[in-house]
Amino acid sequence: MPKFYARRRLGFLAAFTGLIASAGLLNGPAASAALPAPVSAATARTYLSSLTVATEDRTGYDRDLFPHWITQSGSCNTRETILKRDGTDVVTDSSCAATSGSWYSPYDGATWSASSDVDIDHVVPLAEAWDSGADSWTTSRRQSFANDLTRPQLLAVTDNVNQSKGDQDPATWMPSRSAYRCTYVRAWVQVKHYYDLSVDSAEKSALQGYLADC
Repeated sequence: MPKFYARRRLGFLAAFTGLIASAGLLNGPAASAALPAPVSAATARTYLSSLTVATEDRTGYDRDLFPHWITQSGSCNTRETILKRDGTDVVTDSSCAATSGSWYSPYDGATWSASSDVDIDHVVPLAEAWDSGADSWTTSRRQSFANDLTRPQLLAVTDNVNQSKGDQDPATWMPSRSAYRCTYVRAWVQVKHYYDLSVDSAEKSALQGYLADC
């Protein structure tokens, strides 16, 4: 075969292979970003200005009122889905449990090789949501909130960092890694806006301050 045609044939095959791979037919779908991209800082500032300011009320809160880690597809629940989304080279067994991989925690910059060292954080905690209006929701809506894969609400992070955050809002807790704080507050405001949740005055003041630096 003449070199010219050979080169054209190789070029066509490379392009075709790339097209198949990009469509997810060779190696499966490409890994998603760790967190659905939150709205811009400008949009977050607009959203924040529209949120109701109200005193929080935790009366009657129970974590079980937010059914979470529901089945998402096949044998994979929400936690397992986020572990696969946020991890690198994640291998799962037949029940969808992660058996190997690595996870980078954007809150503190740590990388883990065991899924047991990783928690799935609710950016806006369940108790915070309850305090801010979710106490009046149906169980179905609380379930949607607790398992939301579409908004920037769920993120794989270092387990003890997630535990130290607990149910705190940005007035009292922020990621120690300052480079991630703008992303964090933009995500926080987007989630609160989407679910029509209120903010308390200290929370709003803190969010305004962080967003001003974004």
